[in-house]
Formats: sequence, C-alpha cells, structure tokens
Amino acid sequence: MAEERPVHPDCRNASNPYHECSEYCFQIIAQAKGLSEEKELEREQVNACSNPSATNTVDDQHYEREDAEEHSDGDNEPPIEDNLGVDITKLTGRKKKLFELRLKMNEARKANQTAMVAEKKKMEAPAESRGISKQKWLEERKKKVGKILDANGLDMSKAYMLDTQDAAESKYKKWEKDPAPYGWDVFNPKTLYNAYKKRTKNIDVDLDEYNKLKEADPEFYREASSLQYGKAPKVSEDRIEKMVKELNNREEKRKSFSRRRKFHEEKDIDSINDRNEHFNKKIERAFGKYTLEIKNNLERGTALPD
Repeated sequence: MAEERPVHPDCRNASNPYHECSEYCFQIIAQAKGLSEEKELEREQVNACSNPSATNTVDDQHYEREDAEEHSDGDNEPPIEDNLGVDITKLTGRKKKLFELRLKMNEARKANQTAMVAEKKKMEAPAESRGISKQKWLEERKKKVGKILDANGLDMSKAYMLDTQDAAESKYKKWEKDPAPYGWDVFNPKTLYNAYKKRTKNIDVDLDEYNKLKEADPEFYREASSLQYGKAPKVSEDRIEKMVKELNNREEKRKSFSRRRKFHEEKDIDSINDRNEHFNKKIERAFGKYTLEIKNNLERGTALPD
C-alpha cells in the first residue's frame, strides 16, 4: 500500500499529489481561520448592536476575542472601520466600552499610518526638479511631433521636415561650432591663442593713431641691444579705461560661469557653509544608506539613553 502523504485537508495545495505540508502551510491555514473567525465575530457584533434584545453571548465572545488580540501581534490585523451606523446612546455596559476601545484603536492606526508616510517622505531625498522637468518636456514634445507626423503619414525618421528655416539654420550653426575644450586641452597653446583672439575681437584699433606713434618713435619696435629697452611707451587715458573695462567684463563672465545651484527649502540644514555642504553630500552618497537608521533614531529621540 502507498504511504499516506502528510497533507492537511484545508491546505490550498492539497490537490497536488507531490505536495507535503510544512510549517509554512500550517501558518497559512491558521491565518485563514483567524480571518474567518474575526469576520464572523464582526458580523455578530453588528447584529447584536442592531438587536438590543439579544443575549450576552455575543459580548462574551467579543471579550474573549479582545483578550486574544492583546496577546497577539497587532500588525497583521485588518483595519477595523468605524461603526458610524450604530447609535452609541443605545449601547450600555460592556458593549459601549468595547465600541469606545475599537474607536481608539482606529484612531491609533490612522495616526501611526500618517507618521509612517511622513517619515518615509523624510527619508527619501528630494529629486532634482530640473532633470525631471526636462525629461517630461522631452516626452511631451515627442508625443506632439509623433501626432503631427502620423497626421501627415510620416514616421519619426522624417521629423526634420517639420523644422522651419530659422530652426534649421540654428541647428546647422550648432553643428558647425567647435566643441568646447575640456581636460588638459584647456591649457594648451592653441586654446590659449584662440581665447586671445576672442578677447581682441571686441577691441577697436585706430590705425591712424598707430601710424603716428610709429613715425614719432624711431625705436617703436626695439631690439634687444636698444638702450630704451624696458621703458613703457606713453598710453592715453582712453586706452587705459578700455583695458580696465575689458578686465571687468572678464571678471563678471568668470563669476556668472559658476552659477549657484538650486536650494531645496524642504531639506534639512546640516552644513555651515557651501564647502561643508559639498563635503556632506559626498559623505551622504558614500555612507548615507548605512547611517540612515541611526540618524532617524537620533531625530526621534529613541537612540538616546533614559
């Protein structure tokens, strides 16, 4: 004769001929029975509240259930809704006390849920709005272009046909523009010479005045053997003012190049200056996920000794 398999009749996998119940199966069966018993008790409670002449048997069952709930873990319990249709004035004694306890349990659950959601939002760092908005803008633009192309019987590879003349010219200018130098190429002689030509492009040159100065001074282009080597020529006040103005413009461009990043008002302040803030960001990227629980405990005050 074949050996009987250790399968519980209430197991959901009992129809499987190769299944053998384990401890996990028994836990699932017990949870299902507990839920069914709780639903039955709630149904009896509603019937008892609607029928005041019922016996006290339902009350005794409710109190037995309350005692069992106090010794069990309350995290896995389903939420209990408020019995708004029950008239509290008709309840007396143990029924009224049970009703008040269930209302307090509901309020505690709601407050706990609200605190959990707030703490979760606080734990998650706010995302950069600039990147999100740009991605959203690109997606919306792609959808609009796709609709126009579909209406004209074209695919996405023909999207350039929707560009105007001005838009096409601006694209061509961007493509013809040389890429900006990066890395060590910023300091090589060619890049420095190009920067010098860019600076001198905005300077006005008076050729008449230049020729007059050249004719007046025989040693305008001095050699190394000249006795006047090292002496500065006379420069007019207008030329000096133009040079100062050009230097000031360069300084303003240099300041505007390194712009200040967006500041998040909802984020906690944990730095004393910009340099310290940058350092804290690097530390947070490296060790933030390991120290998050300690940080939350310190903020709540649960990590401090009594």
